[in-house]
Amino acid sequence: MSKTKEFLIPFVGLKLGKHHFEYQINNKFFEDFDYDEFQNSDIKVSLVLDKKSNMLELDFKHKGTVNVPCDLTSEDFDLPVKGKMKLIVRFGEEFNNDNEELLILPHGEFEIDVAQYIFEMIVLSIPQKRIHPGVKDGTLKTEALTKLNELKVKEQKQESKQEEDIDPRWEKLKKLLTDK
Repeated sequence: MSKTKEFLIPFVGLKLGKHHFEYQINNKFFEDFDYDEFQNSDIKVSLVLDKKSNMLELDFKHKGTVNVPCDLTSEDFDLPVKGKMKLIVRFGEEFNNDNEELLILPHGEFEIDVAQYIFEMIVLSIPQKRIHPGVKDGTLKTEALTKLNELKVKEQKQESKQEEDIDPRWEKLKKLLTDK
């Protein structure tokens, strides 16, 4: 990932208090991370940086759409995404990002790169199973859906068939339960 100036925030020159940043994310952003899951993306990210005397609080929020293929039909559709994330930046002896909600920067640092956090927040807000809304409400008609419906397992009445297939040797044991 090449560092772009757009996502570098020089916090040393900022006054104490809240500062607002906005980013418009498209596929170029994801290409920088070698991530090609989306055909197209249009996401607005807003970041509120609250600078305090000994730490920084970053509140990320994103909302937009990503164009992804449906897992059932492979049809492309616009999936709405939204989410938020909170990050606390403290200052210490050495860099440490082991905790996902806490980042420790060395005392000499003067800027923070938020691109990785924006990337992770967006990618983690995508559901594991992506299903076209037309599949859910029944309006999408594709060859793949038609074939899936043809191959669907039909429910059979297993219970009535099981009662007929009872071994006659068990009948006497059933009588013992009812004789009490």
